[in-house]
Amino acid sequence: MRCRFGGTPDCKVHRWEDALKALRAILQSCGLAEEVKWRQPCYTYQGRNVVIMSAFKDSCALNFLKGGMLEDRHGLLEKPGEHTQVGRQMRFRSADEVKAREDAIRDYIQQAVEIERGGQAAPPCEAPELPMPEELLHKFDEMPELRQAFESLTPGRRRAYLLHFSAPKQSKTRAARIEKCIPMILEGKGLYDR
Repeated sequence: MRCRFGGTPDCKVHRWEDALKALRAILQSCGLAEEVKWRQPCYTYQGRNVVIMSAFKDSCALNFLKGGMLEDRHGLLEKPGEHTQVGRQMRFRSADEVKAREDAIRDYIQQAVEIERGGQAAPPCEAPELPMPEELLHKFDEMPELRQAFESLTPGRRRAYLLHFSAPKQSKTRAARIEKCIPMILEGKGLYDR
């Protein structure tokens, strides 16, 4: 038997089924509309995304889209990733853990709804400047049109390329990644624009 998300009965959704049911009951009781977005339950307030419920291999989570704007009175919100700007999440490993944190969950949901009710926008991202790998600077010297094309990209596309190019430890790997991406950069495409 396969789970409705295409996995086997031991897929991540089934692993956290009791915790997810407990989270869903709380979310439904808070006056939020339940929708499916990005193949996950998304809870909205007047059409605005507030929180997404997710299942992972090691836990399930509530992902507050503007969580960085919440007052973390309970110390339970965490950044889901190193480059996350505004989103925050709460992770759970059991229905008992959900029940023990129900008051905190309701507090965070209420705060998130108030942010949406007030029409507050997330603050603009102040992402730190990423250094240019030396291999890319050398390529710019060889191909001035590459520099011009790179600088014409949107800030997000430039950042994605810089993260991709800077990740490898070895210079030859960085250079190979740059070589592979030159045609896309010259066409004005981002790393993920296929």
